[in-house]
Amino acid sequence: MARGAGILLAITSLPSSYGIGTLGDAAFQFIDLLVDLKQRYWQVLPIGPTSFGDSPYQSYSAFAGNPYLIDLDDLVQEKLLSVEEIRSFHWGNDEADIDYAMIYENRFKVLKMAFARFDIENEAFVRFCEENAGWLSDYALYTALKKHFGDEEWQKWDEPLRSRDPEALKEYETTLHADILFYEFCQFEFFKQWKKLKEYANNRGIQLIGDLPFYVALDSVDVWANRELFLLEEDGTPKGVAGSPPDAFSENGQKWGSPVYNWSRMEEDGFAWWQARMLEHAKLFDVIRLDHFAAIVKYYVVPNKAEDGRSGKWSRGPGKKLTDAIEKVIGDTHIIVEDIAGKSPIPGVKKLMARTGWPGIKILMFAFGDDTANEHLPHNYTDCNLVVYAGTHDNETTKGWLENLQGHDLNFVREYINCYEQPVNDCVWALIRTALSSVAELAIIPIQDYLCLGSEARINKPSTLGTNWKWRLRPGELTDEVLEKMYDMTKLYGRLS
Repeated sequence: MARGAGILLAITSLPSSYGIGTLGDAAFQFIDLLVDLKQRYWQVLPIGPTSFGDSPYQSYSAFAGNPYLIDLDDLVQEKLLSVEEIRSFHWGNDEADIDYAMIYENRFKVLKMAFARFDIENEAFVRFCEENAGWLSDYALYTALKKHFGDEEWQKWDEPLRSRDPEALKEYETTLHADILFYEFCQFEFFKQWKKLKEYANNRGIQLIGDLPFYVALDSVDVWANRELFLLEEDGTPKGVAGSPPDAFSENGQKWGSPVYNWSRMEEDGFAWWQARMLEHAKLFDVIRLDHFAAIVKYYVVPNKAEDGRSGKWSRGPGKKLTDAIEKVIGDTHIIVEDIAGKSPIPGVKKLMARTGWPGIKILMFAFGDDTANEHLPHNYTDCNLVVYAGTHDNETTKGWLENLQGHDLNFVREYINCYEQPVNDCVWALIRTALSSVAELAIIPIQDYLCLGSEARINKPSTLGTNWKWRLRPGELTDEVLEKMYDMTKLYGRLS
């Protein structure tokens, strides 16, 4: 990838009048802003449908799009809704915060009003369903079944449905036919809008970076429809779940709850499920950030009944066999890998990265400890084929992080960035400068850091529920002064598109 800069901003964090960011006007305006700032990349968070906890990293489909992101104003233009109908619903009281309970309650009501006016004989819709039948049929049936059973996880459904008995599936496909069509309609609208947005971005010289979670949720259509691809007990409960050992994110480790893959079974068909997944994401994004890449080499399994990640054990992953299978299908799509796992590098990860040529990542917040040889410190970068972040979606904002540092760590940071007695906002910009001035081909800065926002703007705190994924960018929050500073610094360090 050419030397450049990009901004990390979840689509859900965009401004909108309907409670959550969408694929509508604000997304197109943000692309225009990136062009004006001479950025090359827009990195988003995963775009799959979310369930309990609202985490985009715990989607119930590895292929579907999130119906929350469907722009309602587009449906008005299609004459499927009226503005008055949309505004008759309440979408939350705080333009800087997403009220997911309100969105969950009202979004599908509005979409069903649109669906009632939609022509299901529409040629484009019929073609979409046919072309995507490989994942769409299972997804629409699964989602309709979840609604029918009061959102209970599939492990609590009647046994014939849990085991996908053909007669039971056929019966419910008939009974829930209207609901199945509705969920197919939602996916049709989502992908139509996404295609329009991506084409606009690419035509303006902006590349989209998508974040691909390594694991899928236990309560997902992927596990229900492909039980043999995961290590499960007879009743569908996992034999062990994915997680991470104690590290910089969590002192007790993490227990994510996702089932681990049955790698030996996946290898039998050449990792066909993974290939299909990567192929679909290669259509959606110009660059794919593969989350938790280290697990391809070595992955961490936590006992299903454990409270946290401290009691987990390491197991060997598929390694080069999987990366070879992925490379066969991704075409010109670039891949970035999150090669960090735990406090220490996993043997074999760097070797596999060297074989693929896929760049890894560096995170400045991980750079400042007791060791000046820390690989995240820019003076230790030995290769430009990497991506540097100030922080990621799992980190505190840079300002919040700085405000919580004390003693040696704080002194180390201030000395390294030559920012001794200056206000904390000046230190935030100094860290941004440190990332942009590095040899890394790509530097990605969360929009919250450019705005010098504190802990109130953190988007996720791992191993917690209830306050995550809610932050939103308010209209007009990016002032001319901030934008000018962003442009000047991008230009200064040769990252202009």
